[in-house]
Amino acid sequence: MAKHGKKYQESAKLIEADKIYEAEEAIALIQKMPSVKFDATLEVSVKLGVDPKHADQQVRGAVVLPNGTGKTKRVLVFAKGEKAKEAEQAGADFVGAEDMVEKIQGGWTDFDVAVATPDMMGTVGRLGKILGPKGLMPNPKVGTVTMDVTRALNEIKAGKIEYRTDKAGNIHAPLGRMSFETEKLLQNYFTLIETLVKAKPSAAKGTYVRNITMSSTMSPGVPVNTLKLAAKKDA
Repeated sequence: MAKHGKKYQESAKLIEADKIYEAEEAIALIQKMPSVKFDATLEVSVKLGVDPKHADQQVRGAVVLPNGTGKTKRVLVFAKGEKAKEAEQAGADFVGAEDMVEKIQGGWTDFDVAVATPDMMGTVGRLGKILGPKGLMPNPKVGTVTMDVTRALNEIKAGKIEYRTDKAGNIHAPLGRMSFETEKLLQNYFTLIETLVKAKPSAAKGTYVRNITMSSTMSPGVPVNTLKLAAKKDA
């Protein structure tokens, strides 16, 4: 078993055994932990009572965090003609069609999110084996296959994140930089949790939100109370 560093061990000592923290308490506690040399990200892991092996129990979508993530995303837009011009004017970092497909087939994937107009998906589909495993394939379920490229770009640049259950039914998502004010991270947290609750599959049985854990990029996890999910975002 790998041995944790000194800062991790010091941080772990701040977590009270068997205590379940309120979201605001958890964020404040993590912010008090020994800092790293970079502006770490606050992350949340949510265990859902679903079986992702069944298509009708998969939870996937996107949400715009009100205070963003603190990270600037590089966006590639697959489009032609007027839609390509629209993408450029809206601030896309890269815009193209077949030329971008060939570039990616050659090994280039220096972007964070890909958006495509519906008419481009026949061409972009050839990249499934490359972009799929990296989570970069445009998908209508998360709003990245659309004719409204301006809106898609604005949402992504404003702090839109995608979420998807892994094989164990967990959702992992960023909530923002540790340098953010506690209130802003809390607003981002409740926005995500409320979105996940609304996305509950009708086929899911029993307790839906099983447990929640928060952590920074390199800190131990802090268990969070799941019983107050109806609380207001600005609580």
